[in-house]
Amino acid sequence: MPLFFKSCCRYTVFSIAILREQPAATPNNRYLCTSMIPAWQTGIVKQIDQVTPYTRRFVVALPETAVFDFKPGQFVTLDLPIHEQRNKRWRSYSIASWPNGTNTIELLIVELEGGAGTKYLFNEIKEGSQLTLRGPQGVFVLPAELDKDLYLICTGTGIAPFRSMVHYIQQQDIPHKDIHLVFGTRTQTDLLYYDELKQLEQTMPGFHYHPVLSRQEWEGKTGYVHHIYEQLSHHNPPAYFMLCGWRAMTDEAKERILKKGYTNKDVHIEIYG
Repeated sequence: MPLFFKSCCRYTVFSIAILREQPAATPNNRYLCTSMIPAWQTGIVKQIDQVTPYTRRFVVALPETAVFDFKPGQFVTLDLPIHEQRNKRWRSYSIASWPNGTNTIELLIVELEGGAGTKYLFNEIKEGSQLTLRGPQGVFVLPAELDKDLYLICTGTGIAPFRSMVHYIQQQDIPHKDIHLVFGTRTQTDLLYYDELKQLEQTMPGFHYHPVLSRQEWEGKTGYVHHIYEQLSHHNPPAYFMLCGWRAMTDEAKERILKKGYTNKDVHIEIYG
């Protein structure tokens, strides 16, 4: 049975048996998941883009680090001046960019109603602002070998770690089976990295992008992510399933995947919420 721990604004699920036999770390209580915690450092915000009505892309340079090395799927933790108690100031975000030999990373952050952290980031942080952060941390990373089909199932900004993963796989020319990125959101205006991922689908053999909208009819798929990955895996191929998004989605997805005959070892979860 999974165990749940709450921190900041998300939940961490530790499964007894999961992908790579490691706990599934998520951005909010991921501090339990690394044996050595990186030191805090100062980041400089180089660019801010409004990518959807409620989501911004923050490009952050880390001048104290020559090359910021991390594994796709890992996260950084920000220490924001929003509370006197330090651990109540911490907010963790998956890295949306991929390792590229530089000291610059990209974070994808959605504004949460009533959220002290995003209120500060959206109202006070400008291009040129400084942020205190540490990382990388986390074990929500790719399997050591991509010897099975890989299903990357996400909603909202849960797409961030998967964007990092698929670009890394392509740029490092890592051998892989079929990769299915199933991304659920409400409307077309909420589609993150749509043109980029459609282009990647055309140039990366074995990569398949499946955006699905729950509240708008369009030329693509409609409904929820569940019927998409169930159709794609109807013949139950050997597969890894990585789930990232709100708890309602990940709970239902895990239940459905296990009912198909897969095991806890096949499922790796990161929960936002």
